[in-house]
Amino acid sequence: MMKHVNHERLRQLRLYGMAKGLEALERLPDRGQLAFDEQLGTLIEREAAERANTALASRLKRARLRQTACLEDLDLRTPRGLDRGVVRELATGRWVKENRPVLITGPTGIGKTWLACALGNQAAREGHSVLYTRLTRLLDDLATARLDGSLARLLRRIARLDLLILDDWAMTELTAAQRLDLMEVIDDRHDRAATMLATQVPVANWHRLIGDATYADAILDRLVHRAYRIDLHGDSMRRTKADAASETPDT
Repeated sequence: MMKHVNHERLRQLRLYGMAKGLEALERLPDRGQLAFDEQLGTLIEREAAERANTALASRLKRARLRQTACLEDLDLRTPRGLDRGVVRELATGRWVKENRPVLITGPTGIGKTWLACALGNQAAREGHSVLYTRLTRLLDDLATARLDGSLARLLRRIARLDLLILDDWAMTELTAAQRLDLMEVIDDRHDRAATMLATQVPVANWHRLIGDATYADAILDRLVHRAYRIDLHGDSMRRTKADAASETPDT
């Protein structure tokens, strides 16, 4: 009865990790040989691990990463211009703490979104708040917020993110209102938080697509000069994998 009461009390207190740890301890045949401090330490470690896992799951859910990807699965064998030194540097996560941008460019299917999501996953695992979105969706959300009076609140929420990932960057020329909203986002984050851009449009074309020289200069000045650059090239990874699968003999 006492065991049951202890389990219920731990769960009522939302100490779910300790409850699981207690169940594990009770299954140990040599539990009696463990000192009280050792048993307490085991329960504390289980609780800490449970809370860390729950927090990570929450960060990943809020991040809304488009693909399930992690750097441990990054393909460095296929030639596509990935610099191993840059990858190792980004894997440390220092760029997020230093509020540095990352620019990923390359043709469609080369793995830009996958890499962006892998870096976002790594940042979330290190405790950072992350959000993935396409630029068009962000601009639509900002336009809607402007109409319903919630723009300032949305801009504050975006500014507080440790990492903002904008996919499909600069795919079409921006309108005047979109340039204004984008400038607000980029300026709020400049030197205060990390921003990642992924796009098939070369950096040389961004100025024209932003559409206004003054805004383009200001936005690109805040993004390009301190950024890590990853310029991918080669055949589509999707096509390569499809071709490899079609060549695999039936078993």
